[in-house]
Amino acid sequence: MSRYGMRMENSGEEAERLRQLPKLELHCHLDGSMTLESMRDILGHDIREEEVQVKGTCSSLAEYLARFAIPLQCVQTADGLRRAARAFLLDAARENIRYMEVRFAPLSCAHDGLNCRQAAEAVLAGLEQAKEQCGVYYNVIVCAMRHHTEQDNLAMLKSCRELLGNGVCAADLAGDEAAYPMEGFCSLFSAAKKMAFPYTIHAGECGRVQNVLEAVACGASRIGHGIALSGNPSAVKLCADRHIGIEMCPISNLQTRAASKESYPIREFIEAGLPVTLNTDNRTVSATSLTEQMCFVHNQYGITMEELKQLQFHAVEMSFADDTVKQELWRELKRAWD
Repeated sequence: MSRYGMRMENSGEEAERLRQLPKLELHCHLDGSMTLESMRDILGHDIREEEVQVKGTCSSLAEYLARFAIPLQCVQTADGLRRAARAFLLDAARENIRYMEVRFAPLSCAHDGLNCRQAAEAVLAGLEQAKEQCGVYYNVIVCAMRHHTEQDNLAMLKSCRELLGNGVCAADLAGDEAAYPMEGFCSLFSAAKKMAFPYTIHAGECGRVQNVLEAVACGASRIGHGIALSGNPSAVKLCADRHIGIEMCPISNLQTRAASKESYPIREFIEAGLPVTLNTDNRTVSATSLTEQMCFVHNQYGITMEELKQLQFHAVEMSFADDTVKQELWRELKRAWD
């Protein structure tokens, strides 16, 4: 078993080759991806792996979500956010991530002493410090949360919209999809569209394909997870025809029981022509890396090296990066992966 809790049958030369290749990641949560060292540093005491990591499969989603309690304690100050973001990007650089879209929920950090814009600025400051050291390109996606009021979510979007193009690249909707279906957020994303604020939306993680269809109807250019599309050919065709990016996070989805190992739809989606990307979701909570995701889908589902390369080019195309960065990433990937 690897240190990430999943078997890597070809953990030698092939895994090392994948680790060294330049890669992009578009779906990664800061609070679920903070390094153990940064959490210990911020909180000033020891933290055991089992307190913040899941290995293998959870007995329930609640068990998975319980691992976020300590990371969320670390991001209640501007300094904590800055230090967490800096360590996060430096850690991603160790497996040659060349571009990262990291997402976080400013409202989960905001309080009387820290507003949403200040929280976003602190994350951006930490990422910029890391970029100066490791050279990794980054952007931030700000998450509205399903359990927050529309008024609070809209206020967050308006304040962070001022940072669009200066480190913030898009918005998102995250949280308990089963309890708060997509129909309740159409007006929020109508407002985002009027603000010219790009967005991706978590949808289809809970098994309800209607959430995906509603997210597409609301104008989402990408869908987080999208598992519920599986077995729904008309919905898959709609997303393929509209070139909707599908941000897949295999190990996380198996851990939370969003899908079973036997029925995970990555092969189905690739063959249907969806612009699939491969992501970690939560690097620390899921105890994973992008290299691990690649090895896993290669071993488990026969995703070839050529297909893994295509998923990376999908990531360049579907990213919210500006055209100059996209062109540079495209050239770098082409040189390395060809």
